[in-house]
Amino acid sequence: MKPTHNSFVTAVKMILFFTVLTGLIYPLMITGIAQAFFKEKANGSLVTKDGKVYGSKLIGQQFADSGYFWSRPSAVAYGTMPAGGSNLGPTSSILRKQVKERRAAFISANYLDEKTAVPSEMLFASGSGLDPHISTQSALLQVNRIARFRKFNEAKTGKLRALVLNCVEKPQFTLFGEERVNVFMLNLELDKLDKK
Repeated sequence: MKPTHNSFVTAVKMILFFTVLTGLIYPLMITGIAQAFFKEKANGSLVTKDGKVYGSKLIGQQFADSGYFWSRPSAVAYGTMPAGGSNLGPTSSILRKQVKERRAAFISANYLDEKTAVPSEMLFASGSGLDPHISTQSALLQVNRIARFRKFNEAKTGKLRALVLNCVEKPQFTLFGEERVNVFMLNLELDKLDKK
């Protein structure tokens, strides 16, 4: 009976030890390192102005106003709980209808020619529903709508195009992904441009 009792005590000690190590010490250590060396990222890459949080660089937001750049569609209306895609496949008639409607709406709203190739991210929702980026081309196709809505003259419209190009993010480590524009950050810069 004694060996079984010793095994039980040893097992309880091991459970307690690893519970404290992996459930308390390790998370506190990693949190401390993150706060010391990666504070902005560890806190969600939040954008604040005058002490007020406007959003996160990492999570897309819906911009429906014609005076702003629009994000890609989201199957979850940019809600983080739950995040996800529509799970509609290529044979789905619902998806086909959504894409057709989104294409027509994008072309109409942006005063584009019917033959314009609309980038795929403006037609399809992302897998997470939270993607904050669009392609440079998608942003440039929206310039005329925004310029008309904000009553920009030709010179200011040129500055708006330059602003888009200045906000382009390169592929990560020059390898991963494509050139892209963070819509939330671009719209913050747009408001600054409009005040000038």
